[in-house]
Amino acid sequence: MSKLIFFDIDGTLIAEHDHNVPQSARDAIVEAQKKGHICVVNTGRCESLVGDWLQDQVPFDGYLLGCGTRVTYKGEVLLQTTLSETDGMRVIEALEKHKIDAILEGTHNCYHKDIEAMYHPEFQRYAKTFLGKGFGTLEEAVGAFDKFFCYAGSREVIDAFLAEVPGLLWAIDRGNGYFEVVPVGYSKASGMQFLTEYLGVDRKDTVAIGDSNNDLTMLEWAGMAIAMGNAVDTVKEIADYITTDVKKDGIRNALALF
Repeated sequence: MSKLIFFDIDGTLIAEHDHNVPQSARDAIVEAQKKGHICVVNTGRCESLVGDWLQDQVPFDGYLLGCGTRVTYKGEVLLQTTLSETDGMRVIEALEKHKIDAILEGTHNCYHKDIEAMYHPEFQRYAKTFLGKGFGTLEEAVGAFDKFFCYAGSREVIDAFLAEVPGLLWAIDRGNGYFEVVPVGYSKASGMQFLTEYLGVDRKDTVAIGDSNNDLTMLEWAGMAIAMGNAVDTVKEIADYITTDVKKDGIRNALALF
């Protein structure tokens, strides 16, 4: 039976701070496609943080981007959600009010304030290792971002921020004070449901492979949930199967099941 297989990127297809998909994973995904399986990326990254480098390595059939805010299949955009100018301005003002540092992620670019003007040394250190040249300013972000990654320091602070924009956003706790914030109604699971219905695939024939807390919704929704060997405990606890680490042929060993 053919499967619709969803792959997280960071910690699943690639190791952290690495843009190279292991050769064993590349070969296994192509072989899965030859068997009739549909292979789709499902990531928290927006289009601007994926670009062409991944597709150049692996010919994926589709992409669920920005935690379900953008869905593409065979090169066609099926769904796109971007915060309006009004909502975007409200978000930026609330972030500043609660002294939350953020990277606002959009289809065409990412946006942030000057690193030296960020509130938290923790996020400054992160930004210096992550942020590249060419990213836009907060002023340019208005009407152009879909979701964001931020450092609030605590759940209390992020909840106070969310209360400023009621019904607009929800937050995924990434640990150590970091959060991924997405429009209400969108998640990796919502993107899966959208594409599954579009393709006419039965939910029981879906598979999700992931490693972190922002993969929980997709793993819970999938017909079969596979955790990477390097996954956090919360992911392993709900998995139907635990494969090996990303650097130890984890994807190849997972796809050997099908």
